[in-house]
Amino acid sequence: MQTLTIDFIMSLDGYGAAEGWPGWWGLESAEYLDWLAGHPDRDAPLLMGATTYRLMSAFAAQGSEGVDSLDAVQKYVFSSSLDEPLEWANSTLVRGDAVEFVRELKEASDRPLRTLGSISLCRSLLNAGLVDRYRVVVFPVITGKTGQDRIFDAYPDVLLELVEARTFDHRTQLLEYIPTVLDGPPGS
Repeated sequence: MQTLTIDFIMSLDGYGAAEGWPGWWGLESAEYLDWLAGHPDRDAPLLMGATTYRLMSAFAAQGSEGVDSLDAVQKYVFSSSLDEPLEWANSTLVRGDAVEFVRELKEASDRPLRTLGSISLCRSLLNAGLVDRYRVVVFPVITGKTGQDRIFDAYPDVLLELVEARTFDHRTQLLEYIPTVLDGPPGS
């Protein structure tokens, strides 16, 4: 069975985006982009929802640095609002139950899987016990006034075991964990 890694980039206060801010909050350093380009799972199939697909496919169409490399990657897009054919290369529209599809994909895939954004999809996969790794890259900004897409709202309680930590250009922090979903606080 293949592994599934949830992958998020976020501000220090837990937002996945912010109104008026550029992608990566304008802080995508050469070191971070090199890490992305050279990471072993850079070619792993991506799972995403419709909102993330719309955003990222628009970035790819514009040739945005770091996103255009995803053209060759297999993408599974979970949506009831998008129509086929999807314009971004190597994108497959999935209309069925995401949890069941991912459960079967983990069994059948010859590659590890990862998500791209897609907060509610990730929450569903985590609740279903399908997530093996949880990776966040924290950018050194607080976007309390303009922040959008709070990542952890409505998440279950999760215990996180740190398995990797790295700092890019003395400012952006990568944290990778093995998650354990809890029924409630320990001892309750």
